[in-house]
Amino acid sequence: MDTVSTSPQPTRQGGSAVLILDQPAVVAHAESLADQSELFGALLERNGPPPLWRRHPSFQTLARLVLEQQVSLASANAAYRKLEQRVGDVTPVAVLESTDAELKADGFSRQKASYVRGIAELITTGTLIPESLATNRDGAVDELLTIRGVGPWTAACFALFSLGLPDVWPRGDRALHVSMSQTMAMAHVPDSDQAQGIAGSWAPHRSTAARMLWHDYLGGRSYVQGPDAGFV
Repeated sequence: MDTVSTSPQPTRQGGSAVLILDQPAVVAHAESLADQSELFGALLERNGPPPLWRRHPSFQTLARLVLEQQVSLASANAAYRKLEQRVGDVTPVAVLESTDAELKADGFSRQKASYVRGIAELITTGTLIPESLATNRDGAVDELLTIRGVGPWTAACFALFSLGLPDVWPRGDRALHVSMSQTMAMAHVPDSDQAQGIAGSWAPHRSTAARMLWHDYLGGRSYVQGPDAGFV
C-alpha cells in the first residue's frame, strides 16, 4: 500500500514550531519556497499566496473526501449537495438511514456508499471520533488508514485540510500531477512515484507547495471558491 508522505517534525517560523498551518504560516512558507525555487517564485509572483483551504475534522469532511476520490471536485460537490438537500444535516445517522437507491440517486457509486456507511457506523459506535484526530495529529494518519475506503490520498487530504499539518504531500493527486507538468514544462504528466520524488525536495513545506500548485491549476488569481466547496 502507498504511504502518506508527511514529515514527523514541525516546521519553524520565526523561531517557533508551526504545528498547525494558519494563513500567515502559509504565506511564510510560500515565500520560503519562492526563495529556494524558481518554480515557486514564479507561482508566488503570478498568483500570490494560496488560500488556506481548511475543513473541519468531521464526518462531513470524510464523506466529502470519499466522494472526491478519483473524480472532479465539481462532480463530488454535486453529489454532496444532492445528499444535503435530501437529508438536511449530513450526519452519520442520516447516511445510515438512507437506502441504496437514495444514495445512488444522490450520485454515490455503490462502493463509495459502502465506504461512507462504514465510516458512519464507526462514528455511531464511538470507534471513530473525527474531532479527536485534531488532538492526536501524530497518530491521526495511521488511524485513518485503518478505515475501509480511506487510502493514502484521503488520509493525506484530511491531514492537510483538517489537521493543518505543514508537510503533507497527497500522493496520487491527479490535479497536482497535471499542475506540475504544466508549471515545470514537463513533456509528460508525472506518475505518483515521480511526483512524490520531486516533491521530496520541497520538504518541510510540502503542504504549502501542494496548495500553490492546486491554486495555479484552478486559475490562480482568477480562482473564486464556490459556496458549496466545503472549505472554511
